[in-house]
Amino acid sequence: MGSKTRTLSDLFMHTLKDVYYAERHIGKTLPKLAKAADSDELKQAFEQHRDETHAQIERLEQVFELLGKKVQSVPCEAIQGIIEEAKDIMDEFEGSPALDAGLIAAAQAIEHYEIARYGALRSWASQLGLNQVATLLEETLAEEKHADARLSELGERLNAAQGGHDAMSDALSESHTDTKTTEH
Repeated sequence: MGSKTRTLSDLFMHTLKDVYYAERHIGKTLPKLAKAADSDELKQAFEQHRDETHAQIERLEQVFELLGKKVQSVPCEAIQGIIEEAKDIMDEFEGSPALDAGLIAAAQAIEHYEIARYGALRSWASQLGLNQVATLLEETLAEEKHADARLSELGERLNAAQGGHDAMSDALSESHTDTKTTEH
């Protein structure tokens, strides 16, 4: 622990660098998710979010500029782990009817990380009186929430179209039915 007292401004800058790193790596991962996806609609969703991610990176660079700071990143272990999990899903479920469901879950883990980070950054920017910065971060936060909602809706539709049944869901359904008949 350093002798200098760390401030909210310091935390804001560290987190800004962290999310900049994360966005750049997410931008590199989304084309891989799109390529792995079976559903054309899911491929399109990943490609659209890739384009949004490029705009979000530019917006972050604008934040650095507004703050008079050099654009920098710090490694983000959280996003590295989430991306590694997405790669594992691509490898383990390649060719499986469950692949798209796994890709959606991985993408939502990314979205939830981004929502948490942008929500905190926006709040801190407001507390620090950085209103222009807060507005830029709010724009990105809204995009991330929209992407998450789109993935949820897409996941529901794709899973329903697949039938949502496999041996485990059938066994659980039978078990649930057996439980109900023995309870009465």
